[in-house]
Amino acid sequence: MGHEEMTIEDLYDGCRAQSNQKLTALAKRIKPKYRWDDLILPKEKKEQLEEVKKYIKNKGVVYHDWGFDDKLSLGKGLNILFSGTSGTGKTMAAEVIALELGLDLYKIDLSMVVSKYIGETEKNLNRIFKEAEQSNAILFFDEADALFGKRSEVRDSHDRYANIEISYLLQKIEENEGIVILATNLSQNIDDAFLRRMHFNVEFPFPEEEYRYKIWRGLIPKEAPVSEDIEFEFLAKRFKLAGGILRIS
Repeated sequence: MGHEEMTIEDLYDGCRAQSNQKLTALAKRIKPKYRWDDLILPKEKKEQLEEVKKYIKNKGVVYHDWGFDDKLSLGKGLNILFSGTSGTGKTMAAEVIALELGLDLYKIDLSMVVSKYIGETEKNLNRIFKEAEQSNAILFFDEADALFGKRSEVRDSHDRYANIEISYLLQKIEENEGIVILATNLSQNIDDAFLRRMHFNVEFPFPEEEYRYKIWRGLIPKEAPVSEDIEFEFLAKRFKLAGGILRIS
């Protein structure tokens, strides 16, 4: 009886089946569907994302094969900041990287993480990072300001405990050896201590007319019937909308 040749996809599926799947209690697994061609961004931004991908792809070689794992006790993870207005491609970029590298992508549900009860937020964060270590997954914190925002002046007990949560999160970021992506509308809203720990900071610009045109054209599948009198140039010039907004529409 013959045996089918094992593919890299089979290997990824096998590894995923053995990984810890308890992250779904506090996060939503996103099944990536976008590829590099779907990302309509300026050349320099796509080059930055390509660097991120190469960093992740070669991380094992650098730390394991080259011996840097023994030189560092902390800071062996990869922290990435995606900033830009809503709909400019932050989530899509995270999906593209995950798909290209065959990694799971988990979007953290902040409503499930942040708790009004003292100590509960820290417990939830600990669970997330602990499970992520065993899942070989990318953690994607959308609207990261809610967790990674700037520390406030302490006026009451709420402010004090909020700052304690940020300090705890800084500790977990330092200890984490996996991949964390923070997405925010404004990078200025992120606490400076977190910004210093970011290996990559990618700003997603609002699309200019040239890129809005490409987005409009990319939205229409090749199989879809399109009237010849649709003026995509006019749509791109007249309607200043980001790609995410167009896709929702």
